[in-house]
Amino acid sequence: MQTKRSANWQVGIDIGGTFTDIVARNLETGEQRLTKVRSRIDDPIEGLVAAISAAGLRWEDVSDLIHGTTIVTNAIVKNELATTALVTTEGFSDTLDIGRQNRLHLYKLDLPPKHPSIVPRSLRFEARGRMSWKGEELEPLDDNDLDQLIRAVAASGAQSVAVCLLHAYANPAHEIEIGKRLAKVAPYITLSHQVNPEPREFERMTTTVLSAGVKAAVVDYVEKLLARKPQQSRLHFFHSASGMCSPNLLLEQPLAIAVSGPAAGVSATCELARDLNISHAVTFDMGGTTTDVSLVVDGKARVTANRTLAGRALRMPAVDVDSIGAGGGSLATWDGYRLSVGPKSAGSDPGPACYGRGGQIPTVSDANMLLGYLEDGAVFGGTLTLSADAAKSALAPLSKQLQQGLTATAAGIVNVADNLMASMLQRVSVGQGVDIRRFTMVAFGGAGPMHAVNVARLAGIEKVIVPSGSGAFSALGCLVAAPSYTQQRAFSMTSQNWNVDLAETYCADVERDVRAALASDRSDLVRARVLSLRYTGQSHSVEIDDPKTLEFAELEALLKEKHETLYGFSCSDGWELVGVRVTVTAPVLDLPFSHVEGSSTEPISWRICSFGQMHDVRTPVFNRQTLPVEKTIQGPALIVDDASTIILPPASRASRDRHGHIHIEVR
Repeated sequence: MQTKRSANWQVGIDIGGTFTDIVARNLETGEQRLTKVRSRIDDPIEGLVAAISAAGLRWEDVSDLIHGTTIVTNAIVKNELATTALVTTEGFSDTLDIGRQNRLHLYKLDLPPKHPSIVPRSLRFEARGRMSWKGEELEPLDDNDLDQLIRAVAASGAQSVAVCLLHAYANPAHEIEIGKRLAKVAPYITLSHQVNPEPREFERMTTTVLSAGVKAAVVDYVEKLLARKPQQSRLHFFHSASGMCSPNLLLEQPLAIAVSGPAAGVSATCELARDLNISHAVTFDMGGTTTDVSLVVDGKARVTANRTLAGRALRMPAVDVDSIGAGGGSLATWDGYRLSVGPKSAGSDPGPACYGRGGQIPTVSDANMLLGYLEDGAVFGGTLTLSADAAKSALAPLSKQLQQGLTATAAGIVNVADNLMASMLQRVSVGQGVDIRRFTMVAFGGAGPMHAVNVARLAGIEKVIVPSGSGAFSALGCLVAAPSYTQQRAFSMTSQNWNVDLAETYCADVERDVRAALASDRSDLVRARVLSLRYTGQSHSVEIDDPKTLEFAELEALLKEKHETLYGFSCSDGWELVGVRVTVTAPVLDLPFSHVEGSSTEPISWRICSFGQMHDVRTPVFNRQTLPVEKTIQGPALIVDDASTIILPPASRASRDRHGHIHIEVR
């Protein structure tokens, strides 16, 4: 008789545009496994199952699977949204077209100033009835008008319907009534007061429409996963605000995972920074398609409710991550005037030419191959065999266009990519009023450790840390995620009429709803508040993180300090509270880094590499797993493991700590 195997593995999986990363930990023995496979964009569920198998496991062995995914990001970026109808208050159906006065191209008047509307005018419908900004009913809904509206929506063929009424954040009664009636004719209904209960109609409407547009795909994906998973295995998702949420929550709030993969890497970096006593860190997550960066200040990542995704306004609490289309698979092209890298990518199929799967256009990875950083014939991602000849064939036409040798062309590609990423680091830091030169770079992702030192040099950063498990660090962030949920709501109160008790009561109400949504009976849940404050007459607000009290004097002092940090000045005018964000979370689990003892400082091989304008440099290659603790390695050198390569250019040096992290002095 066959005995039943127990599910004693925890698994974190991050599905990216090029690779799917997996980290598994055995709850009984502490054994840890890390691997990566090519992403299955055509069938992500089969890709997830293949990743579990690549780690030597069956899904039946997994007790908890925590999942980060780009399914929402890809749908929005590629504009692959479900056919969506929009119901608005009478007179406001053109809000999506009007938008804001910002232009995509400030000085290029021959180009469209804005993205086309997400919902065509033929799928926008107006409802009679009106609420005031205080939530008072100015005009009731009209039954005959609603009947006609429902019939028109049903005849439109829309798969999903977004409802965004004026001032529904103050009183959602009209939205709720329309939603009930629409549920009889459409399978997916999204109400703005549930998605983003705040003023600013354009941002709230865009966010509601995007949520409606991806809801069908997310519901289908989650339901298929739930049907596929073994009964004894629990399924969780890593959400954009940095934490673990249930599938049921995701069915109602699909935008919660809009940037889940990058957020997981930031979450892991926060824990690493606390372990290593690093107060200020910048994440450098370079994968196959994009590079994502985020600032960690005093051990905390910044969570913001306002961002853009693919040029669309998106207002959902999320870790503040900036992305650029520069990754290992980014395509290098010449237009007759300049060499460009990205934003288009070779993706996972066919991938860079050096993957040997038919890629023809040169990529950053192909350039790294020709510079000697990648080993010809090495097996990568479990199934890919790297080919230097394929990389040469891809770079040859570009080399001819540039009238440069292959090595010089490859160096030029890497130089352009590094400068793009360094510029993004400087732009992000200036935008948040901090000096990036005081930060420690934490480099991870498949390509992050290869470019980290050069990018750090260009940005003026003096120290880089490549954490243990860097090749799948975002999956590691998923693995150690804790239950967490965030909700943001509008709340207006001026400094002239400040009432501490009323403010505390409102914050407590939001916290109660957040705890209910989290549906956790844990006793160690921790609450954090963020208040949005602005001076009277200002359009935008600044965020005050977790003030100790809501007393008038403290908030005024914090607003003054934050405003001076961001903008260089403060005001003596009155101010107002315009929004409250509350997060409830459990303590994050410790990162599973074990003590390591290396035994050898001897190179495992030598390669001929190029560094900048230094060509044909005989370079030692070290095995990361066997390096002794605290032993210094001088650049130029390469440090390799199964999932990544660390490049130490000349004048840099590195050492390994007892947990396997590589510490690099850029110099």
